[in-house]
Amino acid sequence: MSIYATPDDGRKWLKDKTYGRLEQGMPGNAGRRCAKLHDAKRRGGCRTGGDSGWGRAMMAARQRLTGPGSARHVPVLAGPVLEQLNLRDGGIYIDGTFGAGGYSRAILNAADTQVIGIDRDQSAVALGADFVAAAEGRLTLVEERFSSLDQVARRFGHEQVDGVVLDLGVSSMQLDQAERGFSFRHDGPLDMRMGADGPSAADVVARASERELADMIFQLGEERRSRAVARAIVAARTDAPIRTTAALADIVARVVRSRPGDIHPATRTFQALRIFVNDELGELAEALAAAERILKPSGRLVVVTFHSLEDRIVKTFLAERSGTVGVSRHLPDVETPAPTFRLMTRRPIAPDDAEIAANPRARSAKLRAAERLDAPSRDSDMAGLLPRLPLLAAVVRQP
Repeated sequence: MSIYATPDDGRKWLKDKTYGRLEQGMPGNAGRRCAKLHDAKRRGGCRTGGDSGWGRAMMAARQRLTGPGSARHVPVLAGPVLEQLNLRDGGIYIDGTFGAGGYSRAILNAADTQVIGIDRDQSAVALGADFVAAAEGRLTLVEERFSSLDQVARRFGHEQVDGVVLDLGVSSMQLDQAERGFSFRHDGPLDMRMGADGPSAADVVARASERELADMIFQLGEERRSRAVARAIVAARTDAPIRTTAALADIVARVVRSRPGDIHPATRTFQALRIFVNDELGELAEALAAAERILKPSGRLVVVTFHSLEDRIVKTFLAERSGTVGVSRHLPDVETPAPTFRLMTRRPIAPDDAEIAANPRARSAKLRAAERLDAPSRDSDMAGLLPRLPLLAAVVRQP
């Protein structure tokens, strides 16, 4: 069943956390919500510039897209992202981490493009309703995991796209909402789920063994005191369930010492739990492979990371796919597959001092980009890019 909404219907659908078109029975995930406002002129072809009706409509749409509501969110490294995407009129671009819509808005403003925005967070999709309306058929917004970005594109009739951008990690919007449980700065339920389903961080803390917690916190949080943190969690949960962010932060702060000016003692533990609960690294590896499958030759992949684990996966994937991985001269010659990407950034692009001063959360950002080549996508297993940890389902099944 498909239900189409007009701009006047926006507020009604926003109350139901859906907007545009509600599709049911989609393969693999019944009831996934997507937002799309269809425009008859775009279905019949588009003309830009000049005094055409569509040209004037484009100008009006851009004014709406840059209205007062767009000032709330400034995406990290927006200029370099647009430059590396190499935008062109008529192009189709995937914003795999829609969030507050910063990159999507910048892409739509920069050229006569269409954007498919993807986010697994229901609230992000719901809050994007007004943006979808303002975009007048140029923005499709879908509640989905970005590891399925190639399937989403094909669902809407695109066998290939011109660019994919991924902005990884947790969004400022999620961090600032206490009820989401992502941050120790605001006391709230220990949740941390980016989507609406699956086990929460509280479930993991309650059921993971001490060894599993220690390995998880060490590998995903890079916390040197991971064993002490795991022991403290197991000891505390025998007395009472750990259900809030404040409770967990207090437990960690007792065993991880910090000096003035250091990050909060619980930072790395919270990062590890969030990554594990949402399978962020597994999602990233699959999203990179999906981008390789859906990008057309000369299409661009642009990825912004915020910590070393993400950056290492992106760097390794692009090095392997571009054929720039070093091979020892002592090893026998083996036939290597043709490269599928050409590196556009030999070294990652980082924000300058002015951007960091304006947005301190940008300080750890790194941008890597590559251009798709003609070679067919590879069928290789992505598990080699990931740390070896038990599956989330196995951890929470334990008594």
